[in-house]
Amino acid sequence: MTILFMEPIGKAWSRMKVALFRPFDLHKWFVIGFNAFLAGLMNATNGSGGARGQNDADFGEFIHFPRTAWEWLTSHPGWAIAILFAVLVVIAVIVALTWVSSRGVFMFLESVVRDRIEIAKPWREYRKEGDSLFVWRLAFGLVTFAVFGALAAWFFIQGGAIYDRGVDGAVPVLLIIGLALLVLAIVLVIGYTILFLQDFVAALMYKHRISAVAAWRLFLGLFRQHPFHFLAYGIVVFLLMLAFAAAVIVAGLVTCCIGWLVLVIPYIGTVATLPFWYTLRAFSLEFLAQFGPEYDVFPKPAAPAAPAPAAVAPAA
Repeated sequence: MTILFMEPIGKAWSRMKVALFRPFDLHKWFVIGFNAFLAGLMNATNGSGGARGQNDADFGEFIHFPRTAWEWLTSHPGWAIAILFAVLVVIAVIVALTWVSSRGVFMFLESVVRDRIEIAKPWREYRKEGDSLFVWRLAFGLVTFAVFGALAAWFFIQGGAIYDRGVDGAVPVLLIIGLALLVLAIVLVIGYTILFLQDFVAALMYKHRISAVAAWRLFLGLFRQHPFHFLAYGIVVFLLMLAFAAAVIVAGLVTCCIGWLVLVIPYIGTVATLPFWYTLRAFSLEFLAQFGPEYDVFPKPAAPAAPAPAAVAPAA
């Protein structure tokens, strides 16, 4: 099996041109752009045994920040309650946006796969799949938060203990470097997980109308057979995002920053850049389709109707 990258990009680009420009329909742009907007809602710095220098003092203030913050909160209960309330509001907003975005993923898929300009129907039709995706994303978010919370707690506890013992300044540097490398590895794993969930697992949920867990099981079976192709896919997507960012920078400079002002407006920015997001979504589906018909989400073209039999003239 030969897995290609440029050919799926070319097919995705052709699909985008047909859907958005042949003919150009502003109403269609706004509807599909709304679905893409919903789908992307949740996609956003020595001493030993003597006096310590300013750098050490700064590090000491930083490493003891959790203790300092806790002491301040306990001595200011009013502010502590206000901050806790604000945190709960933020958490509620994030959960709500994740739920809406999970439905939006399937709405955008429907727009790209079947070239439809609908909002209400796919919102209702893929309710079960959207809720399953929401639960999985919420659980994954909690696990991610717990992992980074544990790493932060370990860093501050160990760093504080090292600083209080007056160990040589090189030790905190090594601690920070080691933790940074560990965090980088975790970020890569999390990034690929989010990418695979959005681009492939959701597509399999859409095609087979299955839960997120069942779709992950199906995708991981494929990933074990072709790990390097999917890892390379992540690199290709990263390069495409870099090219898109460069194009946005150039567009902003050419338009004297007016283009940037348009792009930062929620929803309007998505509509303005819809060709890129449409192509990127179609690229993931075209790439996945290379692995066999069970992974191809696009509907098969209807077979041409058989010609009607010619009428036979009655015998004289």
